[in-house]
Amino acid sequence: MDFHHTDDAVTRRMKVLEERINKMKSHDLYFYNQAVDEILDGARVRVHGRVMGMYASYSYLGLVAHPRINEAAKKAVDKFGTGTNGVRTLAGTLTIHNELEETIANFKHAEAAITFSSGYATNLSVISTLMGRGDYIFSDKLNHASIVDGCLMSGAEFRRFRHNDMAHLENLLANAPADVAKLVIADSVFSMDGDIIDLPKVLELTKKYNAWLMIDEAHSVGVLGEKGTGIEEYFGLGDVIDIKMGTLSKTIPSVGGYVAAKKEIIDYLRHSSRAYIFSAALPPAQAAAANEAFKVILDERWRIQRLNENTKQFIRGLKSMGFDTMLTETAIVPVLCGTDEAAFMVTAEAQHHDVFVLPVVSPAVPEGLARLRATVTAAHEPSEIERAMDVICEAGKKVGIIK
Repeated sequence: MDFHHTDDAVTRRMKVLEERINKMKSHDLYFYNQAVDEILDGARVRVHGRVMGMYASYSYLGLVAHPRINEAAKKAVDKFGTGTNGVRTLAGTLTIHNELEETIANFKHAEAAITFSSGYATNLSVISTLMGRGDYIFSDKLNHASIVDGCLMSGAEFRRFRHNDMAHLENLLANAPADVAKLVIADSVFSMDGDIIDLPKVLELTKKYNAWLMIDEAHSVGVLGEKGTGIEEYFGLGDVIDIKMGTLSKTIPSVGGYVAAKKEIIDYLRHSSRAYIFSAALPPAQAAAANEAFKVILDERWRIQRLNENTKQFIRGLKSMGFDTMLTETAIVPVLCGTDEAAFMVTAEAQHHDVFVLPVVSPAVPEGLARLRATVTAAHEPSEIERAMDVICEAGKKVGIIK
């Protein structure tokens, strides 16, 4: 690395990271940014010319390359082309965008919906548009980075409550001024741990302390509830969340983010959110793919049942082998390894035996809690899951995580 800024703080930070990456690469322990040659189906991919079982994907219902969704995307390209004419507010809105937002609103039992170019931009912009200086935001300690960044960008008073700790949340709410705007925000399913927010209790507290409620459903749409409509259905609740945020890039095999809410909230965001006003609209193929995916979820209910069965098999199997899968109840299954190095070594062993898993290490998770962040989908066969668990088990024994 040769910069004319020879020794400022930026250069030093880059050098430290470069050294860490080079050390990992020299020991064949660098697994990030690996290019997938081909997606064969929801369960298998070709990487480095080898067919591998995919256990790191967000395609929870196995909708990647679904014929109906692919066809909708192709038709949209034929009708609208590959890009848009600009931002949504000016020349960029197509009929397919309006259709998608109507589909999302119906799916989420909300009055209206708005879409953004990414899930990250959705959280960043929505939180910082709704909240500002003098307001109070209460955020779960394990919320996604995009939520944290949105809270910081808003300039509001930022209070973090201990993970899923409702007594701590109540204490923070009780100590906030009564006359300020308040927002409680949490992931529905936590992206590193796979557990579920205690929505009934959060709802009770937001009502008691007159706070708005925003839930990020990135990992619960298509996963929670018998129909896969998310956390409200899972807990048997109606339309109770003020701001229902979600992504179009996980269970929904497209890209983008959305918020579903009362019409007044959506109108406000449409005319005040900078990420909506100043970002190009979703490309037609992506909007059409997302639109069709929501319909496929409702039409093919067997996928949710299959996902639930596969999830139970995976969690029970790994636990019976002696692994700590923390408090997960969903398709996100942390396989605790302890040190960063142990997580890298288990990953190497698994990938060498054609099981594509990936490590999550500090600072993304606390030091000492490095893990494989394994996922299962509806596309996996029980026999494939058995084989993947056997490979992970052998890797865990070799590295000394289990006996």
